[in-house]
Amino acid sequence: MTGAGVRPSIGVGVVGYAFMGAAHAHAWRTAPRMFDLPLTPVMAALCGRDAAAVRAAAERQGWACAETDWRTLIARDDVQLVDVCTPGDLHAEIAIAALAAGKHVLCEKPLANTPAEAEAMTAAAQRAAANGIRSMVGFNYRRVPALAMARRLVADGRLGEIRHVRAAYLQDWLTDSAFPLTWRLRRDRAGSGALGDLGAHLVDLAQYLSGELITAVSGSTTTFVGQRPVTGRAAGEPETGPVTVDDAAVFTARLGAGRAVGSFEVTRFAAGRKNALRLEVNGSLGSIAFDLERLSELEFHDHSGDPLTAGFTRILVTEPGHPYLSGWWPPGHVLGWDVTFSHQAADLVIAIAAGADPLPSFADGLQVQRVLAAVQESAASGSSWITVPTAAN
Repeated sequence: MTGAGVRPSIGVGVVGYAFMGAAHAHAWRTAPRMFDLPLTPVMAALCGRDAAAVRAAAERQGWACAETDWRTLIARDDVQLVDVCTPGDLHAEIAIAALAAGKHVLCEKPLANTPAEAEAMTAAAQRAAANGIRSMVGFNYRRVPALAMARRLVADGRLGEIRHVRAAYLQDWLTDSAFPLTWRLRRDRAGSGALGDLGAHLVDLAQYLSGELITAVSGSTTTFVGQRPVTGRAAGEPETGPVTVDDAAVFTARLGAGRAVGSFEVTRFAAGRKNALRLEVNGSLGSIAFDLERLSELEFHDHSGDPLTAGFTRILVTEPGHPYLSGWWPPGHVLGWDVTFSHQAADLVIAIAAGADPLPSFADGLQVQRVLAAVQESAASGSSWITVPTAAN
């Protein structure tokens, strides 16, 4: 029971305390302070395998307590929502167990390491939804206000028939061959390399913005550095280990039942590019373009204008009427990358309170996983085109 004027709470438990866990913790702290939420998120517990490290992270990030076993976290009475921020090999086991225990679930992208795992997670989510338990996959870039605004323009028909999607996500943190063999470079932990880590974002955004599913792909992948130093190895163990994922991937795609095409490039070897996500969508009536390094800006071209003065218009997405901006600062005060996670947390809490299914769903995450698997199949087989399975086929 709650007192008069006191909103009900929802206890949150996060599994994983490093990069993504810290980003999600920041979001759970921030969202209820910037947005008028129907439920108040309470940071109940943080989970990680290293007892000392997770206790330190819990104190630093603002969690009430720390756990070292995700099963214990799921079993806690004060946790109603489980937020999965682990490497991909643990996503399915944790999410399915949490849903079976009647806990809402937010799971980081990519949803799983394989389509089979993603299918099992989606089936579990559908069973749980019948009992009012909600689930969502964390494609945070949908929550960039400029990209949400771009989706609004497409949905309103301002671009007309979608013809092209071109996207690139470039990083450079692996260019040094002495960089150690982390979990992200092992197929058994991560599923794939740049393709899953970065390409998952592009695939989701292409489908989200265009409103069309990717139906076929033709791709190529490569690994530039095949062996990397092993850190924390025991005496007698090899000094280096094999990199078993891709370092870069390129692929073309067909979207929907029409003639729309897409081109995609992802790499963690683009020297000088730290986190460069660029995306453009062209339609029969106009275009939109976005650059993550200018996160609060969207370029829009209306092709019906006077050709003598026509061109891309820079929209500064900071007005109160723009997506998500009502909770933030006066116009012109730009936002940062971290707010996407706050928007994600807010949207999930609002959906749970309303008894609605939040987006993107586990089914959306499964469809992205199918695209990634098709790219891998095309690259491995040398086949020109691989059809992507959908719910309809």
